Amino acid sequence: MTSTLEVIKVGIADMNTVKAPQIIRTSGLGSCVGVIVYDEIKKIAGLAHLMLPESSLAREQKINKAKYADTAIIELLALLLKMGACKTNLRAKLAGGAQMFKFSGGSDLMRIGPRNVEAVKKELIRLNIRIISEDTGGSSGRTIEFNPESSLLNIRTVNQGTKDI
Repeated sequence: MTSTLEVIKVGIADMNTVKAPQIIRTSGLGSCVGVIVYDEIKKIAGLAHLMLPESSLAREQKINKAKYADTAIIELLALLLKMGACKTNLRAKLAGGAQMFKFSGGSDLMRIGPRNVEAVKKELIRLNIRIISEDTGGSSGRTIEFNPESSLLNIRTVNQGTKDI
């Protein structure tokens, strides 16, 4: 999966950007969603590992913008534009949003994974960033790695192997 290329790691509720030949990776995507926004012409990419759909759920005074779908994607867009990405070239890929636990009863609050995916899609549509592919849902955790040179997102899913989208 990796060679001697520099791999930039992104933690939970974190984000970062890379320029080819760097690669960007995050692990521990359960109900969290990993959103890759990239400019395939300039070979620039950003990854946000977000945990929750909306910053209105925040209990802290100063929010971590990387933690929420509604703030992480706009922040990631600003970082990419600052690096020289062209807004009209931006595309997105996403992975994660699993339903990690089974709950009895239909409480929407417990559907964090699916709600994260919905919130990410809503935000990308609002920002006019086209979603190229996704690997979301299910009940297994994922590790993802994006190569801005090839625009391939490599996904390792627990007990399900590896694939590229």
